[in-house]
Amino acid sequence: MDPVSPGEISSLFFTLGEEARQQGLLDPFRSIGGTFLVALDGLDFFQSKKISCPSCHTSNKSDGTILYRHLAVTPVLVAPDQQAVLPLPPEFVVPQDGHAKQDCESSAASRWIDAWGPRLAPWKMTVLGDDLYCRQPFARRVLAQGAHFIFVCKPSSHPTLASEIEGLSRLPDGLPTLVRTRWTGKRRETDTYRFLSGIPLRDGKDALTVNWIELVTTASDGTVLYKNSWATSHTVDPSTVEEIVKAGRCRWKIENENNNVLKNHGYHFAHNFGHGNQHLSNTLATLNLLAFLTHTLLHLTDEYYQEVRLRLGSRRRLFNDIRALTQYLHFPEWDTLMSFMKECLDGKKHQPP
Repeated sequence: MDPVSPGEISSLFFTLGEEARQQGLLDPFRSIGGTFLVALDGLDFFQSKKISCPSCHTSNKSDGTILYRHLAVTPVLVAPDQQAVLPLPPEFVVPQDGHAKQDCESSAASRWIDAWGPRLAPWKMTVLGDDLYCRQPFARRVLAQGAHFIFVCKPSSHPTLASEIEGLSRLPDGLPTLVRTRWTGKRRETDTYRFLSGIPLRDGKDALTVNWIELVTTASDGTVLYKNSWATSHTVDPSTVEEIVKAGRCRWKIENENNNVLKNHGYHFAHNFGHGNQHLSNTLATLNLLAFLTHTLLHLTDEYYQEVRLRLGSRRRLFNDIRALTQYLHFPEWDTLMSFMKECLDGKKHQPP
């Protein structure tokens, strides 16, 4: 498998996802403006000071040693009211032919948008990302694919935008503001939204204009509990600002529902299953992500899988039980395996298949 590029199997993500979309299985994932939210983030899944291959990213350590790493941008379909997430084809941070400068997360994300944007255009996307992605070249790439974006936008890394907002906030009317008070079950909290349309993302005549939102959440005593700001291409007004923020904030799902599950709940994503000398590590990581997507779709569609998974309580136990059963018994098809496991859990008498 070492010579097999991850690109050889990446299209399977789209094949499965498109089938699910056409059957309406992804309709609950629609969010702001009827779009799908695609969260982007970098994921480090291999580190070694001894093992390396041509696909490794290198970091020079202070003690003079070199740390060899494998990193990937792992796009994930997320939604505010959905616990499940669906991984999309990854893009790996690898040395690029003809480039002296080392590859990086933002470059990998740009390649992903260029490669998969046209195929995902009919889905209607809103791309989510942290402040690293909130840069004009990448934002323009997203817009060129007919997609929207909601990016975390830190004032410290966008001085032109921050200065514009500061100046306008000093005017007599200030910035448009929406205040919502809610009861959490334990305390009363106040969400204060400030927003503005058509401000430059950076300095220069060619600056891209974006719409900006800030959310500050305070306790009843005035303590600031949460503060963040975003740049977006979606229209911002009192009727949309809350929904946009809700969509932007679910970017954290890529960390909790995707990365954490992959590393700690049965997939062992950060384990070195085989490094190889060419593509092996990245190809195995792609297969791991493909397995995660398949299991998620099973969770959405397969009644036997849903019940067995619920009864066993954890992915890890499910995987271990499947591994043990298939070492000794032959199951002609998936439904036979799942129904056999269900009967075992029900305590019914059964014969091995």
